[in-house]
Order: sequence, then C-alpha cells, then structure tokens
Amino acid sequence: MTTGNSSRAPRVLILACGALAREIRDVCRLHELADITLECLPASLHNRPENIGEAVRRRLSRCEGKEEYDRILLGYADCGTSGELADLCREYQNSGTAIEMMPGAHCYQFFAGGARFDSMHDNDPTAFYLTDYLVKHFERIIMGGLGIEAHPELRDMYFGNYTKLIYLAQTNDPVLDEKARAAADRLSLAFERLSTGYGELETQIHDLTRRRTAPL
Repeated sequence: MTTGNSSRAPRVLILACGALAREIRDVCRLHELADITLECLPASLHNRPENIGEAVRRRLSRCEGKEEYDRILLGYADCGTSGELADLCREYQNSGTAIEMMPGAHCYQFFAGGARFDSMHDNDPTAFYLTDYLVKHFERIIMGGLGIEAHPELRDMYFGNYTKLIYLAQTNDPVLDEKARAAADRLSLAFERLSTGYGELETQIHDLTRRRTAPL
C-alpha cells in the first residue's frame, strides 16, 4: 500500500459492523471527513461472533495488491472474536497494509466510554445492553435471531441470569425510548436508560481517519 502526499487526508476504507452504519455516517458528516469509503458486514454477525473474523478476512483479501486506500479501519472492537480481529490486523500489518481496529471489547464499551462501562459492569454484572440499532431491530435480532419468538422457553436460557436492561442511547428519540422499555418488558428485565451519544466511536473515527499519511 503506498503512502500519499502529507498535504492531504488519507483515503480510508472503514469496514464495519452493519449495526454501526448510521452512527459512522453521522460522525463522518459531522466532522466533514472526506475520502472515506464505508462498507458494512451483516449486523446479523452480532449473534455469531465466531464468524466475524472470516467475514472480515474475505473482504480484506479483495484489497490485496491494490492501492485504493491508504488506511483501513475496522469498525469493530473485539466483539466476541477472542482476539481474532487483533491477530488479523497484525497479520496484515506485517505484510505492509495499515489496518487498525476500535479499542475495547464491544460497541457497548466504546459508546459508553471504556472507564464508565467497566465501572457499570463491575457494579452490576447482571445488566444486558442495547444500542439504538439493537432497539430498532430488537424483534429481528434478539427475539427472532435467538429463537425466543418461536420458543419462549429460551428466554430463561439466554436471560435468566440478567436482572436489568440498560439502553445506551446514541440519540434522544422518544420512540426508541418506548421501544427499549418494551424490549425490557419482553425479557422481564428492569429498565434503565443512559445517554451516551457516539462516545469513543466518534473520537476514534475522527482521530484515526484524519491522521496524516507520512510522505515516502
């Protein structure tokens, strides 16, 4: 991968989880980030994290031997891959391709902020979290994707050890608030709402995409 002129912003591919598409577009628009290409993998991988690494690898293989981008940013944290994405980044960097990923364990952590999320989890490890996207698609991804709609007895298998649903809200939307409350009711959990905005997702995308490419 070649480096560009230091006077311009680098050409960046953001390869992200489909659950973050709207938020990433909003951040790019808010900060007027140019030369950004966003591609998203299916959000359904949220329920199958063991398949994320291979899906990312297949897409990255299409970049090999090309000079379309100066930098590639993975719009994923570890996301249940047990370090596979971090290993993949190191593998590609050893071959000369600059690939970076979001820090942290999952999107809940970088929306809430690493220190705040860690404190929340330590104080209440029985909390289940939803984001704007997961609230919007709760019936499809959670109730349908986990089979609870067809087999209600699975609710206790998946959520029997949870006591609370915490909605990490990226926006202030009364409709989503009501949907989040309804989701908590569906799972028989107490409800709490925490306004996060875009959190560390915003700062990381801005910083990583605006980092100038060093001249040859």
